[in-house]
Amino acid sequence: MVQLRSILVPADNCGAKRLRVIHVTGGWKRAYAYVGDIVTAVVDKADPNGVVKDSEVVKAVIVRTRKEKRRADGSYIRFDDNAAVIIDPKSNEPRGTRVFGPIAREVKDKEFSKIASLATEVL
Repeated sequence: MVQLRSILVPADNCGAKRLRVIHVTGGWKRAYAYVGDIVTAVVDKADPNGVVKDSEVVKAVIVRTRKEKRRADGSYIRFDDNAAVIIDPKSNEPRGTRVFGPIAREVKDKEFSKIASLATEVL
């Protein structure tokens, strides 16, 4: 469960070190984003040689959340951090070339199969 002003860890290699959520996409006055949802974020810290720069506004897909998510089979999935992958807003393709750490299966179910294929582990 990610909301306005939440801090996210980037799970890709486009050069961001910290993201801050400024808008949850989808619906009027929507408060929370979960795994697989798109958010608008600002890059708080960035690597000087990276693809993204400081204070750049980007779109990102949530790939891990600390709040548990209930699945249809009754199981729950929970991660140690809140993480996102920066995407291109037009094509919904990741801007980086690698995805670090595990991601939830819900990301692949929401048509982000390129992110799922780049990930080391899909849970």
